[in-house]
Amino acid sequence: MGPGQPLIFGEGSEHPFWITPKIQLYAGKSMQASVGVMHFLNVGDGNLGIAYLVATKGSTDSAVTAGFGYAYDRTYDNKDDAPVVMFGGEHRISRGVKIMTENYILSGSGIVTGGVRWMGERFSADFAMVVPIDGDSTIAFPLVNVVYSFSR
Repeated sequence: MGPGQPLIFGEGSEHPFWITPKIQLYAGKSMQASVGVMHFLNVGDGNLGIAYLVATKGSTDSAVTAGFGYAYDRTYDNKDDAPVVMFGGEHRISRGVKIMTENYILSGSGIVTGGVRWMGERFSADFAMVVPIDGDSTIAFPLVNVVYSFSR
């Protein structure tokens, strides 16, 4: 479970953020599977997010992740939905630090991220650059994401 937000996003007081509840369904020696939701808040008048299933293969030192989800957007006069594919990876560079990437393919667009993950006993924090790709323009912005693990 964790919150996150872009460090820089437009002007005014409506700074978007998200929450990320996730439940592990399977935990094997080198494979894990989970379901979760990334729900965005403070984004206009709507409810939007991604419900997903994700699987990770590898070790605590290096792993690859793939997932499939369903993006939803519910506003007063709009109800858009779209499938989402996610792929990523991480590699430990020191005891408490990993380099990581999470990338998303949506209908006609995508999101590419890359950054650093600091890890503690129960908390982790990601500092990354995010690049939305929609075909018209590309801009990178910094992001911070904090996660608390209820189990180990």
